Amino acid sequence: AAERELRFRPPAEAPVRLFTEPELARYDGQQEGQPIYLAVKGVVFDVTSGKEFYGKGAPYNALVGKDSTRGVAKMSLDPADLTHDITGLTEEELKSLDDIFNNVYKAKYPIVGYTSRRILNEDGSPNLDFKPEDQPHFNIKDEF
Repeated sequence: AAERELRFRPPAEAPVRLFTEPELARYDGQQEGQPIYLAVKGVVFDVTSGKEFYGKGAPYNALVGKDSTRGVAKMSLDPADLTHDITGLTEEELKSLDDIFNNVYKAKYPIVGYTSRRILNEDGSPNLDFKPEDQPHFNIKDEF
């Protein structure tokens, strides 16, 4: 009977992985064969399948290995914009950020974790309001 019970238990949620800035920086596309990660709005996406955009020497390589929310919102690769900080963005930029977040990143790339800023409070305690993003449309088949 124990065996039957196990079979019907829903799969455990994958544990939420937390990335500190130095950890995220390791996935900056500079090393062949290593995954490439990009964070937007504190959500870390595995963009390895988009290596021609995000890999070493690729047009958007500046965005990876960090939280580039502001750069994505402003469509900017200026190093000053490659930050999580969205202070002072216009309504239009914030709308653009949400569109790209949902229709590009969430639609195309698997979520591998969250930045510590998204999961923790300033004092390092867990943010009790944290909710993992769901990926309703994500389907690995689309990549191939």
